[in-house]
Amino acid sequence: LIIKLNMSNEAISVFDMFKIGVGPSSSHTLGPWRAAQKFIGKLKNDNRLTKVKKITVLLYGSLAKTGKGHGTDIACMLGLMNEDPQTIDVSLIQSKIDTVKQAHSLKLNGEVNIPFNPNVDIVFLMNESLPFHPNALSFLADFNDGDAISETYYSIGGGFIVQENEKETTSQQVQLPFPVNTANELLHWCIKTGLSISDIVLENELVWRKEEEVRDNVMKIWHTMQECIFRGCNTQGYLPGGLNVKRRAFDLNKKLLQ
Repeated sequence: LIIKLNMSNEAISVFDMFKIGVGPSSSHTLGPWRAAQKFIGKLKNDNRLTKVKKITVLLYGSLAKTGKGHGTDIACMLGLMNEDPQTIDVSLIQSKIDTVKQAHSLKLNGEVNIPFNPNVDIVFLMNESLPFHPNALSFLADFNDGDAISETYYSIGGGFIVQENEKETTSQQVQLPFPVNTANELLHWCIKTGLSISDIVLENELVWRKEEEVRDNVMKIWHTMQECIFRGCNTQGYLPGGLNVKRRAFDLNKKLLQ
C-alpha cells in the first residue's frame, strides 16, 4: 500500500515500508546502519577517508538505552565497514564483530584500517537526548592533520534517517495516480475504479519502476520472509544482542509438528 508521510506529505513505496535488512529493529538497527554508511560516504566523497585517525560513535536517548539489545552498536560497526544490510550473510556477522573486538581495529568502507575499540569508541549516553527525535546518533571523525568533524543523524522509523541541518529536498516527490493516506481513501479508489487493493498498489508502484521490477522485488521480499521463518524455526540457542533472550520459534515449531 502506498501512503504519505505526514511530516513531509511525501508518497512512499511498498519497498520503503517493507525493507530487507538485518534486524531486529528498523529504527534501532537498520537506521543507524544506514546513518553510518552515509557518514562513510561523506568521508569518501570529501577524499578524507584515508586521512581518518579515529572515529567515535555517540548514541543518544532511546538508541543508548535499548541499543545493546537491538544491536545498534553492531549496526554502527557494520555500517562503518560499509557492509550491506540487504545482502550481508547474517551467519558471518558475529565473526566480523568478534574480529573488530579482538583486534581493536575496524576497516572503514572495507578499505582503511583504523584503531577502534567498541567498548571505548561507541558511547552510550543513557541520560542525554537530542530535541528533534529520541533516536539520535553522532559520528565524530578525527583526522591525521588535526582537523575533526561531527555529523548527527536521526533514525525516525522504518529505516529512514534524517541528517541534522540537512535541507529537505522535493526531488523524490511524485504524483500518484491513486494517492492514499487513509483506509477510506483506499476504499474510495477501489469502488470508483473497480480495481482490487493489489491493483491500486501496483498502479501506484509503476510511478517509480517497471512492472517486472515491482513483481521481482516483491518476490525477493517474500523469499526473504520465508528464509527468516525457516532459520528461526530451525535455530536453537539465544538471540544475538547479549541479553540472553532464548529463541522460541524452534521449540514452538517442534511442538506444532508433533
